Amino acid sequence: MPPGQSPSLTIVVPAYDEAARIGPALDELFGYLRRKGPPREGGRTAEELGRWDVLVVDDGSSDGTAELVEARPEAQGHEPRLRVLRRPHHGKGAAVRAGMLAATGDLVVFTDADLATPPDQLPLLTDALMDHDVALGSRVQPDGSDRRASQPAFRRLLGRFFRALAGAWATGAVPDTQCGFKGFHREVAADLFARQHIESIAFDAEIIHLARRRGYRSAIVPVQWSDKRGSRMHVSARLAMRVAFDLVTIPIIHRGVRPAREEAVAAVDA
Repeated sequence: MPPGQSPSLTIVVPAYDEAARIGPALDELFGYLRRKGPPREGGRTAEELGRWDVLVVDDGSSDGTAELVEARPEAQGHEPRLRVLRRPHHGKGAAVRAGMLAATGDLVVFTDADLATPPDQLPLLTDALMDHDVALGSRVQPDGSDRRASQPAFRRLLGRFFRALAGAWATGAVPDTQCGFKGFHREVAADLFARQHIESIAFDAEIIHLARRRGYRSAIVPVQWSDKRGSRMHVSARLAMRVAFDLVTIPIIHRGVRPAREEAVAAVDA
C-alpha cells in the first residue's frame, strides 16, 4: 500500500439460512458504509477507510439466502461492492475461513450476519489495526461491564465455562474470545486462517491461539453489542462435547507452529 493511502477493507459476513435477516442487515451495513459526515470521536468515517467491499459467505443455505444477496444492486456491475461465496454447509468456522482467505482488502474484518455489533464500530477495529496485526472485538467494556449480561442465564453459564477452559489451555487472558467481530491485516489473516483446522464455534479460540504462537500483536477492542434473537447455534450436550474436544486439541495440533519472525530468519539463513 503506497504511503499516505488509506487501506482498503473487506468485510466478511458468514451466513447460514439468513433469508429473514440478511436483507435488513445489509441495508444497515451499506447505509453506514455509504454515509458521509464528520468522523466519530477517535475514529474514521467510512470514506477514510479507502475502498471497501462486502463478501457474504453462504454456508450451504437452503432458504435462498445466496439468491437474495446476489439480487441486490450492490452485487451488480463491473466493480460490485458485494460478492457472494457459496459453499457446502460445514459450519461457521469453515465459512469464516473461506471468506478470510478470499478477501482482497488490505484489512479484513468478519462480523456476524445479524450485525449484533453495529457497523459504526468498524473504525474501532481499523484504528487498532494501524498499530496491531490483529484486533479482537470484546463485549467486555473498560468499566468491567459485560454486554453479554442480556443473554439467557444458561448461555452465560456455558460462556463462563468456555472462557475458563479456553483461557487456561489455548488463548491466554482474552476476556471475550467469542465476539463475532474481529479484524486482521490481510497477510496475517491469510497466514492464520490457512492453518485453521477447527470448524466448530471453537475456531475463534484456535485463531487467537495461532496469533499468539506466530507472535502477532493483538489488540483487545471493547465494542457495542446487543443480543439478537434467532441464533443458529442450538446448545446441546453433543455440541458441548465437540467444543470441549476441539479446545483441548488446539495446542496439540499446532504444537509445531513457530513465530513468524523465527520462520523468516530461518528462511534467510537457508
